[in-house]
Amino acid sequence: MEVILLEKIENLGELGDKVNVRPGFARNYLVPKAKAKYATEENLKEFEARREELEKIAKDNLDIAIKRKGKLDGFTINIAAEANEEGLLFGSIGPYEVEKELIANGHEIERKEIRMPEGAIKKIGEYSISLHLGIDTDAIINLIVETNNQS
Repeated sequence: MEVILLEKIENLGELGDKVNVRPGFARNYLVPKAKAKYATEENLKEFEARREELEKIAKDNLDIAIKRKGKLDGFTINIAAEANEEGLLFGSIGPYEVEKELIANGHEIERKEIRMPEGAIKKIGEYSISLHLGIDTDAIINLIVETNNQS
């Protein structure tokens, strides 16, 4: 099924590209979320009329993401957790805890923007956490997991 992209979509295409996708992906995700329109003659004409507006929206979103990256890149957060003598945590630290700590430090972040490909953290130490702030915009923050055990 052919659709016209109304914004840049990772691993799919740029704004204005005509791409072939599976019908379910178009019907259930792209079209309802206003990320694409079916590639009909009428929709092509409508897209060309709105192209400037859509390009301005995309540029504004990129500018916002770059500003957020400037504030977040290299930021360090500390999370204290209980651990045993070997440094293994009783529990784990995942995106929820990272989000909570960033919000407590005055940063606007959504949990879905936090990327932890290795999964939840289960040991004391220092970690780099990737934040996906928008298309082509990622920030790296530092996470220090320390023990709060009372000896």
